[in-house]
Amino acid sequence: MKADPTHQVQLLDVAELDSRAAQLRHQRAHLPELAEIATLTSERTALTDQVRDARIVVDDLTVEQAKADREVEQVRTRRERDRSRMDSGQITNPKDLERMQHELVSLERRISTLEDAELEVMEALEEAQQVLDGLGIRAEDLDARIAELVAQRDEKQAAIDASLTEVTGARGPAAEGLPDDLMALYERLREQKGVGAALLRARQCGGCHMTLDASEISRIKAAPADEVIRCEECQRILVRTDESGL
Repeated sequence: MKADPTHQVQLLDVAELDSRAAQLRHQRAHLPELAEIATLTSERTALTDQVRDARIVVDDLTVEQAKADREVEQVRTRRERDRSRMDSGQITNPKDLERMQHELVSLERRISTLEDAELEVMEALEEAQQVLDGLGIRAEDLDARIAELVAQRDEKQAAIDASLTEVTGARGPAAEGLPDDLMALYERLREQKGVGAALLRARQCGGCHMTLDASEISRIKAAPADEVIRCEECQRILVRTDESGL
């Protein structure tokens, strides 16, 4: 392929803009905030499940405590009723009085047992509530950190997008007047290599950074100035200038 040497040098300007645009897109896609947001979001999702489970435990224990409170209160009420009947002299039959005394002893034991169970439920509920509260605090901390990271990400992405708009906007004028066949080759190589053209500087390819051997240098030196040279190693377009060391 033939191309005016000035067009080949002009192609380097296009390649530089394309390389800069690729760097900006890579930078945008790999911001450190993105990885941390993903990690914390995953943790927050898992934490949501933990909060749900912890709340179920608290709710169940709350119901259990209410039940235990009612049972204790019912037995206490019965004890007070029987005691009041005895104290008021309503029970005059010795056998009935003895039976009620035994029942009061039994009620006292029952109350003691229920109160122990009630205390266990209260302690379990207090512990479960502490766990739920701790998870809630952690969730708030995560939400705050994620919001902070999202703000930082958006700010950085906006700055990158502004730079990217500037770079892509400059590409059209930079490529203006370049031959269609040269641009077609460049674009095909750019899709394959990321960079379609590179400067030959000090006998080294600016694309793959390989130093050309003497025979390749001789071949390039002998080629007409308008011949489009390709790197033998990476196949990119090699643009010759005074810096090429030929």
